[in-house]
Amino acid sequence: MRIISGKYRGTVLNGHNIVGTRPTMDRVKESLVAMVQTKLKNAVILDLFTGSGSVGLEMISNGAKCAYLVDKNPKVIDVLKKNLVKLNPDEEVNLIKKDFKDACRYFKDNNIKFDIVFLDPPYELNFINPSIQLIKEYNLLNEEGLIICESEFEEVENHGYEVYKERKYGSKKIIILKGNN
Repeated sequence: MRIISGKYRGTVLNGHNIVGTRPTMDRVKESLVAMVQTKLKNAVILDLFTGSGSVGLEMISNGAKCAYLVDKNPKVIDVLKKNLVKLNPDEEVNLIKKDFKDACRYFKDNNIKFDIVFLDPPYELNFINPSIQLIKEYNLLNEEGLIICESEFEEVENHGYEVYKERKYGSKKIIILKGNN
């Protein structure tokens, strides 16, 4: 697993074999970045179920100024720390060890808002819709911000957001919602 584009291109990342994680495939990650490229410059990113961190770090590599990588698994956080030492990014990268509900509450309480949110929870847990609901309820998305959802089984509800783009990659689908605050 590696960063495939941008200023950190080619950096090999650890974490592809952490139990309970499923890194986003390179072709999907490349397509994702292309779909949001115009929104990446100086963006504040939230990778809410970060796993290996490859998507959030890919966005940092492609112009985002700050990323919050959230996961409740302590093994994930340890691997992410090692990846950050290897990457040594100029940009701000914050590792947060919390579940998605506590993380969203933390962002609300600290008035932290995002330009792009990436949601790729374990498919069987069906956490995408509850995550979108919290993002909406806590007003965590900046005006014109995007929520990127990677799903296999879960039907993604828009929760009042506009469906901006939708793509299918085999059994996986990407749905991008756009804020309209």
